[in-house]
Amino acid sequence: MANESPQNSTFEQYYRCYPVSFIDKLHLENGDKIIMPPSALDRLASLKIDYPMLFELRNPSAERMTHCGVLEFIADEGLIYLPNWMMENMLIQEGDVVQLKNVSLSKGTYVKLQPHTKDFLDISNPKAILETSLRNYSCLTTGDVIMVPYNNKKYYINIVETKPSFAVSIIETDCEVDFAPPLDYIKPAQPEKSHLSNNKRPPEVKEEPIQKVAKFNPFTGSARRLDGKPSNQSDQPAISPMLKQHQLKDADADTSFKPSESASDQHSRKLVFGSRMNQPSIGSAKVSPKESGQDPPKKVEEPKFQAFTGKKYSLI
Repeated sequence: MANESPQNSTFEQYYRCYPVSFIDKLHLENGDKIIMPPSALDRLASLKIDYPMLFELRNPSAERMTHCGVLEFIADEGLIYLPNWMMENMLIQEGDVVQLKNVSLSKGTYVKLQPHTKDFLDISNPKAILETSLRNYSCLTTGDVIMVPYNNKKYYINIVETKPSFAVSIIETDCEVDFAPPLDYIKPAQPEKSHLSNNKRPPEVKEEPIQKVAKFNPFTGSARRLDGKPSNQSDQPAISPMLKQHQLKDADADTSFKPSESASDQHSRKLVFGSRMNQPSIGSAKVSPKESGQDPPKKVEEPKFQAFTGKKYSLI
């Protein structure tokens, strides 16, 4: 039976529900239109209601609610036929009793949708498919799950948000559509940043020692006699730069030799190039017997040749 308001503008009735497949209306599965009995049309026509006709559908036992439109008034009395997806949303079984009430909804301006699977986003133009499919719908309710058929496949989509109210009419209106990430979408894992503890420090990289290039040292190598005779002396060590500086500072001190203890040593000295390190001892200087007024002394054994000894000369 119908319950009327004092202004006689409200339609409210209880009906038993069955799927549209019972009356061979499978095309209604692609929308939110229902089939009502002819008596409902007579009652609605006598009331001052807004068109198009929109209804609030409630399942009192499951406390579920949605909204729908009407396509035809050809059902048996006391019965209504609903799309199968709508019965699933409302948790309605065949023959369950529901409450039907006429409502007036504002036109929608914004709808946010969330596909159940990523396959829907793989469609070449999902917004165009939605626009075509939603032409079969009269209204959308936040929290509903609608079904969009495409290419012999069914795509289920959540109604996440609607504006300006939780239920809106989408008949002859321009509505902005937005998409939320699909339910099976997995965010790509980001590489974790390695955190070093306070006690652990990164291994220190050992720097290779810089290889020093040997500087040029003059007068190094094996000794050679000026008279061409073979030298019995082994190779002399290389003169270091520090030793060379000391040799330059002491150049004036090397110009003279200390006199020998004998009187025959006060004669002319030999001039030899070389280092102070290899100078002969003080008593080894040879004095020419010609400058001495005394008789030539007995022949003294000549010392061996010392290379690079005696007075030094700077090349600079």
